Formats: sequence, structure tokens, C-alpha cells
Amino acid sequence: MTGFVLLNVAIMLILILVLFVMQRKHISFTKRVFTGLGIGVIYGFILQYFTEPDSEALLTTVDWFNLVGSGYVKFLQMIVMPLVFISILSAFTKLKLTNNIGKISSLILAILIGTTAVAAAVGITATFAFDLEAVQIEQGEAENVRGAELEEKYGTTVEGKTMPQQVLELIPANPFLDLTGARPTSTISVVIFAAFLGFAYLGVRRKQPEQAELFAKIVEAFYSIIMRVVTLILRLTPYGILAIMTKTVATSNLDAIVKLGKFVVASYVALLVMFLIHLILLAIGGLSPVKYLKKAFPVLVFAFTSRSSAGALPMNIKTQKQMGVSDGIANFSGSFGLSIGQNGCAGIYPAMLAIMVAPTVGIDPFTPSFIATVIAVVAISSFGVAGVGGGATFAALLVLSALNLPVALAGLLISVEPLIDMGRTALNVSGSMTSGVLTSRITGDLDKEKYNSEAEALEADI
Repeated sequence: MTGFVLLNVAIMLILILVLFVMQRKHISFTKRVFTGLGIGVIYGFILQYFTEPDSEALLTTVDWFNLVGSGYVKFLQMIVMPLVFISILSAFTKLKLTNNIGKISSLILAILIGTTAVAAAVGITATFAFDLEAVQIEQGEAENVRGAELEEKYGTTVEGKTMPQQVLELIPANPFLDLTGARPTSTISVVIFAAFLGFAYLGVRRKQPEQAELFAKIVEAFYSIIMRVVTLILRLTPYGILAIMTKTVATSNLDAIVKLGKFVVASYVALLVMFLIHLILLAIGGLSPVKYLKKAFPVLVFAFTSRSSAGALPMNIKTQKQMGVSDGIANFSGSFGLSIGQNGCAGIYPAMLAIMVAPTVGIDPFTPSFIATVIAVVAISSFGVAGVGGGATFAALLVLSALNLPVALAGLLISVEPLIDMGRTALNVSGSMTSGVLTSRITGDLDKEKYNSEAEALEADI
């Protein structure tokens, strides 16, 4: 290693030590995450100032930083499938009223898919308001390479397949394969498999209560262990965020970001509008948006910085419980929200991209029929989007393929993907929590006294 690389790594180790000292002094999790985010951005800009984004010295430095940043992401990916699987099973064993399972599931799914359709409309409106078109984006070498990679990686999965064929991809022919996360649709397949086991448990509980009770205890034991593993991984979050943000800022092409600034602004306007719609829905349900914001803030910050809806699942479920949502509904909405109806990744983003790409093949994107088709396709395609990085790209490819639009153009925005993905992930998690709270409210299961109470310390054990 050169002296420059050694210096950079030494500075990173010092910053990690600072975060470790904060943890030892029991400074709150949220403050540690914000500290990691802030000093990561500052350190990234310093590296950006003294080096070129593609210099060998910086690439070597980032390679060492990846031990922390990418290592943290891999730990999140490691726990995603076990977490989703056991959360769904736990939801079945914890539901108080089994005869309401159909109603609860239907309401959660209706809210998730309905808000995704609204999110698509918001994305289309933002694209129109900011006059965005794919032809405005300069296709450099990175964009062309990214487009080719997407075609090679996902071509056999989505391109040329009809909508019924894409729906068939969601069914788990081999659930054990899907538990490895081998397919882009593995998350929803695991949800389906776990739901089948859950319904089987309910049937056994009616006829063989002793066996069902034993199964429930086993599920609860596994759930406790998995959640403990998640807690251990969450403790690494400030360090992971520090390394990820340093790398992201240091290696970002600022010129490209400036050129794509209009798309970034349009995206965040659409994300904020959709977040306000969540708050409006809560207000219509007779619930205080302010109380929601106070209790949801830590998990939304985590989702924003980590860019992982799946990683935010434990905090998502715990936050819903603090809002008065029951165990079963919180587990259902949190788990379903990982792979169904993600408002940011599966709603706003693919809709914006479809409208931008359509003119390149001679389609007027603002005809009522095309807009209605895009919204419908986005809502249907929102099934099966993974809750860890890359979900938005896969959702966009599904939509573009279903609309017979060129999928390679999904690589146009590679320069600003990380920047936009932070906001999209936070919106995904908010949509998941909103579906749980509203479902509890509609079914009369919500503890309003708990919802209106002062926010508790979510991070006491992190």
C-alpha cells in the first residue's frame, strides 16, 4: 500500500474508534448513525477534493473501506431470508383472531398495492412537471456498460416474458433454493412458502392443538434467536454507514450528478409528496401524523442511511408495536412490505423511468391510455421486489419489459442511483408501517392510547 492509502485507512480506523467510544458511552443509536453519516460525507468530500474518483489510490482505499461497508451489507443480506421466513410464521402464531387472517392480509395488501399505484401517478406527475426525458441524459461509457450488464443479468428473467409468465416466477417451485436468495423474486417466494406453512399451522391448531402449540414454541424460539442476530448486526450500522457514505461521496462523479440534478430533484419531490400522502391517510384514519413522525423517525433514518428495507424490518416491527399495532399485524405488514408494494422502489421510480424512456421508441407518454397502462403495470409488477439494494432496478426492468420498452436504458441513472435510493428506501419502510397502522385502525385492533403516548426509547438494546 502507498503512504496515501495507509493514511486514508488510518483515518477511517480513527473514525471507527470514535463511533465505538460513543457506543461505549451509551450514546443513542440514532445519534451514532447520524454521526457516522455526517463524518462519512465530510471524509468522502475530502477524499474527492484530493483525488480523482477513478484514481488507483482512491480505488485501493475504497477496497479497504469495503471490508466495513460491503461487509455490513453482506451481513444484512445474510439475515434477510431467515428474517422474512420466520417473521411471516411468527405472524400466524401470534395472531389473536385467526378468523380475521383473510381480512387482515387483504387490507395490508390492498393498502400496499393501492399506495404503490398512487406513487406511480405521483412519479408520472413529477416527470411531466420537470419535463424529463431519457434523451436528455448523456450516455457515457458507465451508462452503456451498466445497460449491457442489466440486459445480460436480467434478460432471461424478465425480457420477452408475458405478465402471466412473470407471475409464475413468483411461485416457489423450490423453496429451499429461494431461501438462499438465488432468484430476483426469491423474497416473495419465501413469503408465499411461509404463508402456506402458516395456514397449515392454523389447520393443525384446530385439530391437533398440542402439536400446534409445540410448533408455535419452536417458531417463537427461532424468532427470538433471529431477532437477536439482527440486533447484533444493527449494532454495526454506524460503522457500516460511515464506510458506505465515505465510499459513495468519494467515488461519485459530481459532474454527472450535476447533469442529472433535475432528475434527482424531481425524484425527491415525488418522494416527499408520497410521504405526505402517507400522513394524510393516517389523518383521515383519525390518527396524529405528528405522533407517527416522532415514533417512525429512527427507523426512517436507518432505512435512509442503510438503503435496506430488509435491514430495517426489526425496527419497523418494533416501531409499529410502539404505535399500538399487534404482533401479528406488525409482522405481516413489515414482511409483506419487503417484497410487495414498495412505494419508492416499485412505484415512483419505474413509473418515472417508463415515462422517460417511452419517447425513445415513438410513444407519447402522456396519453391517458398509456398512463393508465403504466400505473396498472407498476401496481401488478410491485410483487416480488427484493428489500435489499437492487430492488428498484429489478422493478424498473419488470415494468419496462412488460411495456415492451428497452430495458438497457435502465442503466442511464447509474451515477445518481445511491443518492436517490436512500430516499426511496425510507419511503418503502414508511409505506409498510402505514399499511400496518391503518390495518390495525380499520380492524379495531389498534391501541390508540399507546399510539398517542410519548415515543419510547426504540434503541435501548442496540
